[in-house]
Amino acid sequence: MQIRELSIPDSYEITPIIRGDDRGVFLEWYRFDKLSEAVGHPLTLRQANTSVSKKGVVRGIHFADVPLGQAKYVTCTHGAVLDYVVDIRVGSPTFGQWDSVLLDDVDRRAIYLSEGLGHAFVALTEGAVVSYLVSDTYNPTGEHGIDPLDVGIGLVFPPEAGEPLLSPKDTDAPTLAEAAEQGLLPTWDDMREYYASLSRAADTGGAN
Repeated sequence: MQIRELSIPDSYEITPIIRGDDRGVFLEWYRFDKLSEAVGHPLTLRQANTSVSKKGVVRGIHFADVPLGQAKYVTCTHGAVLDYVVDIRVGSPTFGQWDSVLLDDVDRRAIYLSEGLGHAFVALTEGAVVSYLVSDTYNPTGEHGIDPLDVGIGLVFPPEAGEPLLSPKDTDAPTLAEAAEQGLLPTWDDMREYYASLSRAADTGGAN
């Protein structure tokens, strides 16, 4: 597989090698060793999630308190979504900016987002199935959202997605500026130290 860092530091696009014949295809969609090489530490897998979404559904922008936070390894096993990573780390050189990766059942790419980054996607097809590997279990008191329609962030949804369909929870979420004022956001410096602590733990055989 090929792994490249996106324009948002600490997020990565993973492109697998797909081998096909008249029976179908085979691929490795996750390799802990390859990811660890790129990121600096392995993904500690504590939960796996799956969502099925109608065309036009927008999920996110979501993030979790650190520590432990939720690093995410995301792929689309059926259909297609446009997946977004949003830099919500106060003080980051790319604070408020975003990047995106098309995840679908053709190229079968994945995206990895480190803890402290915002995550969202929009479904481009009916019944889009997204699978997530995450580094911590769901903690409702530590989960937060930012309005995906926040003009200050300016996520661009492809026209083929149609009218965005959002949950009340996401539309009621604060803007990025409001979340910063409320003290909900991680800081760039704190996250740099947290990532370094994960690398140190990996070097000494520990876990996050």
